[in-house]
Amino acid sequence: MANAATTSATQPKPGDGYVQSFARGLEVIRSFSASTSQQTLTEVAAHSGLSRAGARRILLTLQSLGYVTSDGRLFSLSPRILDLGFAYLSSMPIWNLAEPAMETLVSQVKESCSAAVLDGTDIVYVLRVPTHKIMSISLGVGSRLPAYCTSMGRVLLAALPEAQCLDILEKSARTARTKHTVTDMSELASRIALVRRQGWCLVNQELEEGLVSMAAPVTNRAGQTVAALNISGQANRTSARAMHDGMLPALLAAAQGISRLLAAQRS
Repeated sequence: MANAATTSATQPKPGDGYVQSFARGLEVIRSFSASTSQQTLTEVAAHSGLSRAGARRILLTLQSLGYVTSDGRLFSLSPRILDLGFAYLSSMPIWNLAEPAMETLVSQVKESCSAAVLDGTDIVYVLRVPTHKIMSISLGVGSRLPAYCTSMGRVLLAALPEAQCLDILEKSARTARTKHTVTDMSELASRIALVRRQGWCLVNQELEEGLVSMAAPVTNRAGQTVAALNISGQANRTSARAMHDGMLPALLAAAQGISRLLAAQRS
């Protein structure tokens, strides 16, 4: 779930077209997560910043539509909520094109492969083909991670105009997640500029101790970066140098292959 800083940084300001009740409904949905999979009415109200009465109306509406279930005391999301995310995935042909290429890449390098897009200060996972469990964080479609300290995040930031990239970095909660995490603005800008020049990114244990990842851009027909593709592994099994020397050509070939397939699609 996005933190408050990320949410406030990416939300548009209310205007004539702003439907407050709809926005509040989305806040209620976002209040559920792995750590809050079942909540009382009071907890939903607190996590979504609503009154109990307001939260109750929204929960009952979502329940009547089949998106929320309740045992009379605890509320939880129902499987139907996946329809909302599937509508996005099914509307974008890139994901159908990417999955076979990702599976081939995993079979070649024997490391996990993921695809993500940029959303505010975060990356959002849209596809993942795992091999071994390499992170303490449980990742799947819809998972969010900070862009500033991830290989896919830096690839996506490098594709933006410099001013926009710096603005996102300024708004990011740049905390040191490990002793290796780069949090200084000038150093981050320098590293992202390098990614922009070389066309790929390697991040060594900045997100989590022992995790090494490398990412490359996926582009559309116009040459615009629309997603990032990465491979990730454990440093005690695959060092940063070994990943670079042995896996970068396969990663670049997979990303370029997906890009060519995407460019061939009718707009």
